[in-house]
Amino acid sequence: MRVLVIILSIIIFIRTISYGLFEFKDNNKSGGIAVIIIGVTALILPNLVVYIRGI
Repeated sequence: MRVLVIILSIIIFIRTISYGLFEFKDNNKSGGIAVIIIGVTALILPNLVVYIRGI
């Protein structure tokens, strides 16, 4: 279960960061930064919850 969560988190992180960089380069700086923050959060929080709960 932990491996599946890690793999899915990395896939979601990569897709979100790529979209955030696209928005950042497309002169939407605040939107790009917000999407990058969401991507980092989506990478860290699910793994932290799985680690704490011990699933």
